[in-house]
Amino acid sequence: MSENEQRPYISEKLVEKLLNKKARIAIIGLGYVGLPLAVEQAKIGFEVIGVEIDSSRVNMLKEGKSYIQDVTDAALGELVNSGRFKVIDDYSLLAQVVDVVVICVPTPLNEMRQPDLSYINSAVSKIARNLRRGQLISLESTTFPGTINEIVLPMLEDSGLKVGLDYFLAFSPERVDPGNKKYTTVNVAKVVGGVTPICTDIAVTFYRQSLANVVPVSSPDAAEMTKIFENTYRAVNIALVNEFMLLCDRMGLDIWEILDAAATKPFGIQVFYPGPGVGGHCIPVDPFYLAWKARAYGFQPRFVELTGELNNQVLEYVIQKIITVLNDHGKCLNGSKILILGVAYKKDINDVRESPALKIIKQLQDKKAVVQYYDPYIPQICLSDKGDYLHCIEFTGEKIAGYDLVVIVTDHSCIDYQQIAEAARLIIDTRNAAKKVIRGREKIIKI
Repeated sequence: MSENEQRPYISEKLVEKLLNKKARIAIIGLGYVGLPLAVEQAKIGFEVIGVEIDSSRVNMLKEGKSYIQDVTDAALGELVNSGRFKVIDDYSLLAQVVDVVVICVPTPLNEMRQPDLSYINSAVSKIARNLRRGQLISLESTTFPGTINEIVLPMLEDSGLKVGLDYFLAFSPERVDPGNKKYTTVNVAKVVGGVTPICTDIAVTFYRQSLANVVPVSSPDAAEMTKIFENTYRAVNIALVNEFMLLCDRMGLDIWEILDAAATKPFGIQVFYPGPGVGGHCIPVDPFYLAWKARAYGFQPRFVELTGELNNQVLEYVIQKIITVLNDHGKCLNGSKILILGVAYKKDINDVRESPALKIIKQLQDKKAVVQYYDPYIPQICLSDKGDYLHCIEFTGEKIAGYDLVVIVTDHSCIDYQQIAEAARLIIDTRNAAKKVIRGREKIIKI
């Protein structure tokens, strides 16, 4: 059989292995996206190899211990002990035993607020050196439209293999919402766009083995733009409500009352709520990816650029609110003892990526305030590359009473806000977390 005659057989063989759960899956990057995906694939019978360069993570996973809130030790330990999930710290097995490679590495911004694709480039270059016929490569890391076709594909083609014939390449954006018990990796629709139609078909076949709903689109660019739009939509609406909050503050109106009233309309509106800033990997980052790419086409995305400005402005507003409230009560910021309540980027999770709390703490420290924090999910935080750590305080009414000001930044459900209202001298509530407090409401200032 000639090489050209063998090529259709390559795709058919991979599909057969996927349907029979005989394919071996490699997940590169075992963070908030990669580890839950690896666990789900192993649960349904695939043999999964996790590739992770962080040695501390590798050691934990080999012991069946999870560092991701959405993955339990019990579920992880069972898969590790059964041999269905193995963890390595290099790419050596990719050429030997792996049929599907899923890339789930970080895609941050650099100091110029431009896309940093160093993690993707590193992963793809190593995959290219180990690429063999019959493999599916799927990128899940959030990135700008054109990443697959303009960056990933040329790197893989240096292997001499042809996409859609020898191997298969697709983009399928992650849609992970850490801490969400209702919508998980399994039941959230999965968008998939392949470089060629056969690439799409094979990627769809792979994801349909473990996921409830897979949605094919025409190209990787369409899939990449889908993810960017989803997160830009949220960022724009958060910026809008944050701007309304700033205006309501000037007008002496309660933004929370207004939003609750607006939410009673059964059509034509989806209510977003203000806060001290945006956090997590996606919302603070993705609009900048879109803006950067749009400029390459001579297009100025004004909504997107304004969104970034507004969501940064609200952080400065919180700092100024702290200064003003302290001044109104006869205190200056310099030397004041301030407790930050909640440092995760959103409620009920242990994730501090891009959390506004970290920026607030740093700015308050720079202005000579004495800052500590309490967060039941976060035992310590690192505030700089130099290893400046803060540790979570013990939560007692007596301790809370010792602070000049408590600032509620993250509204964890497990915190007793009534206890805080009774014990604290003064409270700034950036999330309306204390809305059900009965005693001590006179101490609470909402943003």
